[in-house]
Amino acid sequence: MGCASSSPADEAPPAGTVAGVFDAPGTKEKPTKNYNRPKWKSPEPITTSQLKKKREEFWDTQPHYGGDRNIWDALKAACEADQDTCRLLIESAGIIVAAHDMTVCYDERGAKYELPKYVLSDPLNLMKDKE
Repeated sequence: MGCASSSPADEAPPAGTVAGVFDAPGTKEKPTKNYNRPKWKSPEPITTSQLKKKREEFWDTQPHYGGDRNIWDALKAACEADQDTCRLLIESAGIIVAAHDMTVCYDERGAKYELPKYVLSDPLNLMKDKE
């Protein structure tokens, strides 16, 4: 006996549902395979040192957002790594990426981890620090 909203396994889930986000149709591939660093623009141009400080503040305060410290550490390492290493870190930590740009992730227990775009990539309007 299924629940009222269940559907046969051979049917694709409705568009926009969480089930459709985690797995590509017909595969067991997680979205980390299609992970792209987000492209974004800061409301005001930001320097490299300002961005670094903003990232440090986020990672210093992330334990207050809940979740597992080990998952946060894996996410931080993944954000700072190249794309291939990022995929390895995400997969080995058992992190489920719910958004293709990695802004929303879950651990295996269902805890949600939201990452701001500024920890994932540099803004398009990044300015170099004045010497």
